[in-house]
Amino acid sequence: MAVAKTCKLYIGGAFPRSESGRVRPVHDASGAFLGNVAEASRKDARDAVSAARKAFPGWSGATAYNRGQVLFRIAEVMEGRRDQFRAEVAAAEGVGPAAAASLVDTAIDRVVWFAGWTDKIATALGSVNPVAGPYFSFSVPEPTGVVAVLAPQESALLGLVSVLAPALAAGNTCVVVAAAERPLPAVALSEVLATSDVPPGAVNLLTGHAAEPARWLATHADVNALDPTGAPPQLRAELEAAAAGTIKRVLPVRSPHGAEPDWTAPPGIDRLRACTELKTVWHPIGT
Repeated sequence: MAVAKTCKLYIGGAFPRSESGRVRPVHDASGAFLGNVAEASRKDARDAVSAARKAFPGWSGATAYNRGQVLFRIAEVMEGRRDQFRAEVAAAEGVGPAAAASLVDTAIDRVVWFAGWTDKIATALGSVNPVAGPYFSFSVPEPTGVVAVLAPQESALLGLVSVLAPALAAGNTCVVVAAAERPLPAVALSEVLATSDVPPGAVNLLTGHAAEPARWLATHADVNALDPTGAPPQLRAELEAAAAGTIKRVLPVRSPHGAEPDWTAPPGIDRLRACTELKTVWHPIGT
């Protein structure tokens, strides 16, 4: 007999149960039962934010080269578990083996692509500014801080990697709310993160209906940015209004019609730019 899954949350490098004790069933695209996942609560969201904040100084303070190596290691471990990811994606999205394999391989390539950007962000987004006076003026990109990510609902693995990898590459720590109906690829990814070189707390994963933890993350004063990619249009408008109360950055990541982006399209650096802030430094010449 197959072992029935009861997947847990991923917070601070550990796999706790939800403090609420709630679970919800997960089914594949044909309706067959796959397992249970924890239903994250407000308390779980608060614990995840605390873990992300604790991890932020170490992750943001690491060298760009080191962050790139860690992201590359994630891709290596994903590649070693390619068969598991293919099966998870095929079951979650109802696609055939060839399509699932293509999505998984693209997700792995996407992580490698952003790994290569970690030591190029400063050059691409920073600048030396012309000033009228005996000063040097530099604008340097810095990570925004703790980013709450509502994972895409339509692409359980490739979409998640496409929103998570740039936030990590820029030096942010993250709290991710997995796709409500397709959480198992995200759970498998959390197991990869736990067995690679990602510091505990740099990524934290919540499962369940997005609306409950998302509302608390949008109003949490220690969350610096919100990526509402996976929120439906009505919830997204509510989250944007709630985020304004703490002057939280809301990433502009959806098309004008509210559809999710085409995750198979070549990536750009828009998400890297959205997850950073520019700090301008002035220094006198000659001293």
